[in-house]
Parts: sequence; C-alpha cells; structure tokens
Amino acid sequence: MSKLLNKPLKAFTIYALFVLAASIPVYLFIVDSIWLTELDEHNQIVRERIEHRLKTINFTDAAFEQSLALWNQIQPGTSLKPATTSEIKPDQHYTIRRQNEFNQERDRFRCLSVYLQVKGKPYHLLVETNVEETEETMLAIATVTLLFFLLLMGGFIFLNHKISQSIWQPFQKTLEQLKTFDLNSQCNIEFGQTNIQEFTELNQALNKLIEKNISVYRQQKEFTENASHELQTPLALIKSKLDLMLQNELLTEEQAHIIESINIPLARVSRINKNLLLLAKIENYQFDENEAVDLNQLLQQNLDLLMEHMEGKGLTVENQLRENIILKTNKSLLEILLTNLLLNAIRHTPRNGKIKVEQAIGELKIWNTGEKPLNSGNLFKRFISSSMEAPSSGLGLAIVQQICHQYHWSIRYMFQQGGHLFVIRF
Repeated sequence: MSKLLNKPLKAFTIYALFVLAASIPVYLFIVDSIWLTELDEHNQIVRERIEHRLKTINFTDAAFEQSLALWNQIQPGTSLKPATTSEIKPDQHYTIRRQNEFNQERDRFRCLSVYLQVKGKPYHLLVETNVEETEETMLAIATVTLLFFLLLMGGFIFLNHKISQSIWQPFQKTLEQLKTFDLNSQCNIEFGQTNIQEFTELNQALNKLIEKNISVYRQQKEFTENASHELQTPLALIKSKLDLMLQNELLTEEQAHIIESINIPLARVSRINKNLLLLAKIENYQFDENEAVDLNQLLQQNLDLLMEHMEGKGLTVENQLRENIILKTNKSLLEILLTNLLLNAIRHTPRNGKIKVEQAIGELKIWNTGEKPLNSGNLFKRFISSSMEAPSSGLGLAIVQQICHQYHWSIRYMFQQGGHLFVIRF
C-alpha cells in the first residue's frame, strides 16, 4: 500500500517522462527542418558566388574548359558541367543519401541543382552539403533531455519531501492523536491549530464525531450500570421468595418442578447482572489496586478449584507451567480472567476431551478439544454465545477482552490441531 504523498509524485513522474520522451522526435523534426533551411541558404550563397565569379572573370574558351575540368576534380561539394537546352529545369532543393567519397560511409546530402548561362552556353551547377551533423545534434539533445529529466525528478522528490513535512504536519498530528484515542477514557481530543482550511474542517468534523460518540457511550454505560443496580434488589427478592416456597411442606411435586424451572433462567439473569456490573467497574477503572501476582500460582489454584467440574465431564488436563511470570496487576481481575478462560474451555470441550494449559515467557496459551472453529468476529462481543449446546451469559469473553485492554495485553483466538486456542501476550 503506497502513501498518499507518493501518489501525485508518481503521476508527475509518468507525465514528465511521457512529455520528455515525446519531445525528442519533435526536437528532431524542428532541428532537422532548421538545419535543412540553413543548408539551403548556404547552397544558395555558394551558387550566387560561383555565378558572380563566372560573370566577372574573362577566360578564353580553351582556358575556361581547362579551368572547369580542374574545378570539378579538386572542388568538393560542387560541380559545373555542360548541359543541353532540353535538360534545363527549374532550381531544385532535395536531399539524397549516398556513399561518402572520403570516409566510405553512407551520408545524407542537401543538394541544390541549377542551370546557368556561361558565355551564352547552358551549364548544370550542382552544390552538395553533408548534413550528417544533425545526428550528432540529436544525440546531444537526447542526452541533455535525459539529464534534465533526472534533475527534474530529483527536484520533485526533494521538494515533495520538504514541502510535505510542513504542509502535512497538522494531518500527521491529528492521525497520531486518533491512534491513541480511547473511548473508554471518555476524554475528547484537543486538535492543534492549523492555517490550512481543509485540515481545520477535518479537525472540526472529528471533534463533533468524537463528542457524539462519547455522549452515546456514556449514556449506554449509565443505562447499563443503573439497570444492573436496579435489578439486583428485585432479583434477590424473587430468589428468596422462591426458596421460601420450596421449603413449604404443602408444595406439590408439580409446583416444585415449576419453581425449579423458574430458578434456572433467574440464575442466568442474576449472572448477567453481576457480569454487567463487573464490566462497568472494569471500564470505569475501579480496579486500580495493582500488586505483584504470581501467574503460575494463581492459575494452579483455579485449576484445582475447577478440577471436580472437569472430572465430571471426563476431561484430561495437561499442565505445562514452566517459568514463573510475575505480573503487576489487580489480583481479582487476573483471577476473573483465568476463571472465565478455563470455564470457556470446559464449556466447549466435548466429553472425554482434553484441555492443555501452556505458559511461556510473556505468554499464556489455553487449548481445548473442539469440533469446528468459532466465529472469531463475534467471539468477544457481549451477549454472543458461541455454542448452543453450552449456553452461557455471553459476557465471559467480553470481560476477558476488557481486562486485557485495560492492561494493554493482547488476546487472540485460533483453531489449531483440532481444537480452540486462546493466546494472551503480557
């Protein structure tokens, strides 16, 4: 994925390369046309000088013929030969490519063909000028064009880097503040001042969005806390009344069965209420008393407490606790985290399955036998039960994630070797 700042630079580079590449044949055509025009003028001047000298110098016919023969032998690029009246044509400028008499290479020549009257007789004058210099000129132009392109690209990159550091600095600060924003802290972000209108509008829009989200989040938390507190008393009252009814000697077996069926969902509602209160306390950072806790010791205590439960399902526990890990944390929260993870493993392990607890440096792994992967997208959401066969309050893993979030630990889920694996990095 490329950065935003490199997008226009890439487009500029391609455009500049295309324009400069297209300019080379244009240069060739323009330079060649100018050069041929200059050569035509040069040939015309040669023609005029020769014609002027022929008119001013007096020769006898024999001397002229002798001088003309000598002229055609020693004068390169021009020739003057007798012609007939039928051969006379208008003046012509043209280009030919032929063998060069001096270097044995094929070169281009710009030619002027005219017919003159010398002593009343027609003569054909041919003036030829080598135009090979244009190829060397074009090679120089192409080299200079390439050098200027490299200089242009180097300047673009340098200026883009320098300008972006100052222009995009407010955006980078805003981005860094958004990365560190935590909705649980319920603190708005104070964005810095900038003289760029677009960044000012962006900061204003983000402030409004954050304020709205904090307000909604605060209302949801207050509702959850208030609802949980208000539910505690009636739930406890209903529970006590049901217990009293079960102690009634006149209670029939059918009535007792009905009361027991009421107790089951009532107990689940009570657990949900307690878990919601626990989540609210964690989110409000009410567990702020940290101490040095031995992870291995606390984990072993939880395994011992849950051993009867695991033996009831015929589960095999493989304990691979090695080096001690001392964590600076709240002991109650760490115990809740371990208990919820172990209960989750017990709940999702089929009968006669296996649970493996492995601890390494800075890492804790809890693996249990499983039939198919869980939905990792909904795994840590509230009130999401990952198994219909083992119903729960749907808050256990949400509490685990919130505890990890509070202490900046990472937790992830994988399905490996036919089982569910939770990995926590401290």
